[in-house]
This record gives sequence, structure tokens and C-alpha cells, in this order.
Amino acid sequence: MVMLFAGANMSRHMGNSMNYKMVVFDMAGTTVRDPGLVARALVGALADDGCAVDEAAAQPLMGYKKPEAIRRLLLAQEQRADADRVERIHGDFVTRMLRCYQESDEVAPMADAQAVFAELRRSGMRVALNTAFSRSIADAIVERFGWLRAGVIDDLIATDEVPAGRPEPHMIRTLMARQGLTDARSVVKVGDTEVDIREGRNAGAGLVVAVTTGAFTRQALLPFEPDHIIDRLQDLPGLL
Repeated sequence: MVMLFAGANMSRHMGNSMNYKMVVFDMAGTTVRDPGLVARALVGALADDGCAVDEAAAQPLMGYKKPEAIRRLLLAQEQRADADRVERIHGDFVTRMLRCYQESDEVAPMADAQAVFAELRRSGMRVALNTAFSRSIADAIVERFGWLRAGVIDDLIATDEVPAGRPEPHMIRTLMARQGLTDARSVVKVGDTEVDIREGRNAGAGLVVAVTTGAFTRQALLPFEPDHIIDRLQDLPGLL
């Protein structure tokens, strides 16, 4: 099912519909099937350092740079959130996620992800991934799936490669520079969280698409006004 917001967004993006050059996808929850593994690892790392939070509290922070998510969760529990503690908890989180993404049978490409990548690339668009994970975790995922090695995607960037993570636009702008793109209106941003939507807006992306396959429901995504909300990745090429 596809949802399009009417009015200014519709007219603005219909006029640009043939000019898209690159689609930037989020990873966990958007192109990588992840049934709560990230939230589980985050909660576990916090618990081992003396901060008890539940997965419901962690879920709204899924699109954020993980040290920032840890800092916010500590402060929400009125606990110490100094840099050393955040770094220690994040190190534990990274260890958990690397093990999970390298070994868990629950981790797989999202349904239709590779078919959508192929269709977009056949149409002349570049396909890139960006993520709130560190590069070590991102590399573990794409290495397991063979996406870079086999040329399934064109580029990948992680949050620790830029000055600031989402919702700042640094990852998208760095990808644009790598791919020789100068007009942000030629970029489509696709993700499953509010911070993905705000990242796309802050970068000036020509189209911002939210998916309901990850951390946020349709109702939770609506207030952030993406240009489209889709329930399946296979609906994306038809929008472009």
C-alpha cells in the first residue's frame, strides 16, 4: 500500500520525478530484516552497565547514532551519561551487534530489497545505504549479504564516518560527493524512522519516503510528513 500526501508535496515532486539519480536507503528495518535485534542489544548493553530500560523506550531512538541513543536513554533514567560511560556501553553494544549480524539466523535482507536495488540500478539510479551503526557493524552486514562485493549496491556510509549522525545531512551529502552529485533534489531518501525523514529534509532530498517495515508504524510516521509512506519496498520503484 502506498500513501501520498496531497497538495504542495505532490506537485513539487511530480515535477522532479524523472530527475532522480541516487536512492539512499537506511539499513536495519528498511533493507535489513531485524526483528527487534538492535533494541535488544541496546537494552542488554545498558543493563550490564546498571541502567534498566525496556525495548519500548529504546525503539523511538533506533534511527539515531547509537552513542547518542545511549546518552539519551541514560539521561531519561536520570543516570550519569559522561563520555567514558557512553563509550563503554557503546563498545558492548557493538560487540553484541557484530555477533548477531554475523551469526543470527534472524538477520536477512528485507523481502524484495535486492530486487528493488536491481530495478533501480537498471533504470540508471545509484543505490546507497546509510546507517546509524558504526562502520564495523555496517560492514558485517554487507559482507554477509555480499552486497558491495557483488555490486548489488553502489555505496555505503556509516554514522562514525561523518561529523554528526541523523538528523544532520552529513551522510547524504558525503554520498553525493562520492557519486559526483551536486543537486540534492536528485536524491531520494528511504527509511523507517522519524530521524530518517528529518535527515532527508535537512539534506534537501527531492523525495523522502518512509516505510512501515521497521521501528515506526504508519501512525507514528504520519506527523513527520514524509512525501510517501509505503508498506513494502517493492512499491518504491513505482513512485520514481
